[in-house]
Amino acid sequence: MSSLPARVILLAGPSGSGKSSLAARTGLPVLALDDFYKDGDDPSLPVLPGGTGIDWDAPRSWNADAAVAAVAALCAEGAADTPVYDIAASAAGGCARLDLGGSPLFVAEGIFAAEIVARCRELGLLADAVCLRGRPATTARRRFVRDLREGRKAVPFLLRRGWHLMRAERAIVDRQVALGCHPCGADEALPRILAAPITEVAPSAGSAR
Repeated sequence: MSSLPARVILLAGPSGSGKSSLAARTGLPVLALDDFYKDGDDPSLPVLPGGTGIDWDAPRSWNADAAVAAVAALCAEGAADTPVYDIAASAAGGCARLDLGGSPLFVAEGIFAAEIVARCRELGLLADAVCLRGRPATTARRRFVRDLREGRKAVPFLLRRGWHLMRAERAIVDRQVALGCHPCGADEALPRILAAPITEVAPSAGSAR
């Protein structure tokens, strides 16, 4: 795998933690992993307790195989066709071509990025894996303002989801760390990403294999 032209930096963290903003600040090409959500009519989608709706925060609502395939194509070929997902419509609305332009590193960011750390490492694709963490109340406020501005879902749904995610945030971060991500705030994450090695990295102490 040493001959691969590019490697990936996986950027995880709770919804609203600032992943997209940080990825843009790196100046590196960015793969939006949230575009790999399953369509709303997919029968494999997980449901909330009591069958009250789809659990979009469960990893099974996301197509990990397709995400890994896109990461592998970008690492091997420097370009890939990726879906463009409409969260409000719960469906992919087309595709786009992501070209790394010769960059040896790119960022793949999303709430489920940690789910593919082990597979990317095994395939020799991984340069680093980071989990953004912060204050749950700050994350919740940022998430609600973003989701409301973008019209992602109805307000009652956003409020219920926001309350649940705020209470679960520390557990979410703990899970992503256990899956192999390094936890840190944006001030530490940015220089860490910019200093990421082009060659693949070994698991950090205590990381899941």
